[in-house]
Amino acid sequence: MARDLYEVLGISRDASAEDIKKAYRKLARKHHPDQNQDDPKAEDRFKEIAHAHDVLSDPDKRKQYDMGPQAFGPGGAGARPGGFDPSGFDFGDIFEMFGRGRAGGGGAGQHTGAPRRGADVEVNVTLSFDQAMAGASVPVSYDVDEACRDCSGSGAKPGSKSSLCQECRGRGVVGRNLGGFEVMSQPCPICGGTGTLIDDPCDTCGGVGARRVRRNDQVTVPAGVKTGTKIRKRGRGQAGGRGAQAGDLIVTTHVTPSRFFTRNGDDLEIEVPVTFAEVALGAKVEVPTLDGRVSLTVPPGSQSGKALRVKGKGVPRLKGSGAGDLIARLRIDVPTKLTDEQREALQAFAAVNGANPRDRLFS
Repeated sequence: MARDLYEVLGISRDASAEDIKKAYRKLARKHHPDQNQDDPKAEDRFKEIAHAHDVLSDPDKRKQYDMGPQAFGPGGAGARPGGFDPSGFDFGDIFEMFGRGRAGGGGAGQHTGAPRRGADVEVNVTLSFDQAMAGASVPVSYDVDEACRDCSGSGAKPGSKSSLCQECRGRGVVGRNLGGFEVMSQPCPICGGTGTLIDDPCDTCGGVGARRVRRNDQVTVPAGVKTGTKIRKRGRGQAGGRGAQAGDLIVTTHVTPSRFFTRNGDDLEIEVPVTFAEVALGAKVEVPTLDGRVSLTVPPGSQSGKALRVKGKGVPRLKGSGAGDLIARLRIDVPTKLTDEQREALQAFAAVNGANPRDRLFS
């Protein structure tokens, strides 16, 4: 019967993803076949360790395994074929796990040992329309791998030294024979592609160089953002590998609609109710803007839907200076109830008007 995968890695069944990562890295180094060439069972142990990590590091596979481990035993859906097969083993698991770049093609002499920049972290914030137009400082909370303060992200105990990896001789990659003359360059599974080994790991982070924290930040949102605007905060993302530069925090904005304004690029549009008398005779009307009221002149004889433009009263421009325009569209407000006096006045107007606006439909 196949060994329990948790037992293979020496972890409990409630182990975190970080626990799995640490256990795998430690065992992969210890039992790699090239490090134990005199041990005929080394390949089988390494294959077992790689398989256990492959299953338990994947949330879906782990859930399936916890429900029915037999599916991942020898010959099961998750089993690997007998014998150590480097082409079937994802060395990139170690490589990506510790923030390194995945090796590309090329010979075994290719060097990829430089620590990799940390990944970016993306969060969403919701803003009111007024906040988006005026700008705001908003709080954001997110989980992130932060560089270990005790070792400054190096993974090594303060004062200790790192040694050259003998597996790859400091190159960070190794060549694997895939049969015949075909050789593929793979990240070194012993050093994780860095070219060096930590002789004395940091007690705080166990050699990983980072710790998981909940970070609370304030993000300054400039005036004029819209839904989908991305704001980048440098160096506030995931920690880089072994002290490399951290990634960025990317904040994506979502803006709630306004009760009155509709945005069209940098312009704002607003519907302005007016009376029949105001459009027929002309009038002065007040309309709201982002920073107070303005008075508009409605020319006599204006039609419903006529647009009046107010320069510089639109959306503040994110790029450049100034703002777009405010477009005020007139809409004749027809009363739903009339007093006797209003009805008599309208009937008198209709009697003297005589014009039929529908005549143009038949001309």
